[in-house]
Amino acid sequence: MKRIYNDLKSLKFQNFIFLLIAGCINAFGVTVFLAPVKLYDSGISGTSILLSQITPEYLSLSLFLLIINVPLFLLGLKKQGATFTVYSIFTVAVYSIASWLITDVLPIDVTIASPLAGEDLLLCALFGGIISGVGSGLTIRYGGAIDGVEVMAVIFSKKLNITVGTFVMIYNVFLYIICGFVINSWILPLYSIVTYAAGLKTVDFVVEGIDRSKEVMIVTEKPEEISEELMQAFDCGTTKITAKGGYSNSEKTIIYFVVNRFQIAKMRNIIHTIDPKAFVTISEVADVFKSND
Repeated sequence: MKRIYNDLKSLKFQNFIFLLIAGCINAFGVTVFLAPVKLYDSGISGTSILLSQITPEYLSLSLFLLIINVPLFLLGLKKQGATFTVYSIFTVAVYSIASWLITDVLPIDVTIASPLAGEDLLLCALFGGIISGVGSGLTIRYGGAIDGVEVMAVIFSKKLNITVGTFVMIYNVFLYIICGFVINSWILPLYSIVTYAAGLKTVDFVVEGIDRSKEVMIVTEKPEEISEELMQAFDCGTTKITAKGGYSNSEKTIIYFVVNRFQIAKMRNIIHTIDPKAFVTISEVADVFKSND
């Protein structure tokens, strides 16, 4: 209990504001573009859309979102922590309420076709995926999740000896196959895969940003000169790691350095001017931050 209490102290009001926006965005994407033309979102959201279609009318999408997601988030409380659980349940509640408002309260007709894209399945799939992806990405960025399938993945992926991403993908593949059999058509499930792909790329964009940083590892015999020149050129620090060549057995130094994509050409010229034999690798970095501690 003490651990949960300490975890809850880290809750931030600012995060709740962004999670409120995220839940509303997700609801807009799903209820205005996907559900009206019977396309399926991924994960529990897609499962809820399917269940709302094959059950009595009073069992709505917003109800299924709550009764499936909330128990999953509570199940993952121990592994994910109290902060994550509170943020997630809050966002799902906003998503559910906003979905109910759009479908049952606001003067928007979403019963037959999308009010904005009509019956154009490609437009609905793309825009539904992108908009719901923005909502999901914002939720992840501010400490929660809008879909309980991610919690299921964390809980069961290790037991099944697969990665979290693989678990989510397998879940969605099975979901779309079941949808195909239930509605006796493969057109909508196939378009739903377009939705899934668009949402996935949008989540990456929102969480990681458009301009990912690059991490550079430079194996060189002239570490002092290269390090000094890089710090002067880019006005930032470098990290030097002592290493030994596996083939030559000679002492070398690895310089670790982070740049953006616009600085790579200049950095490459600096390195090769000082040490033409330097070995350089460049990799993408998902996020860069400095600790205040």
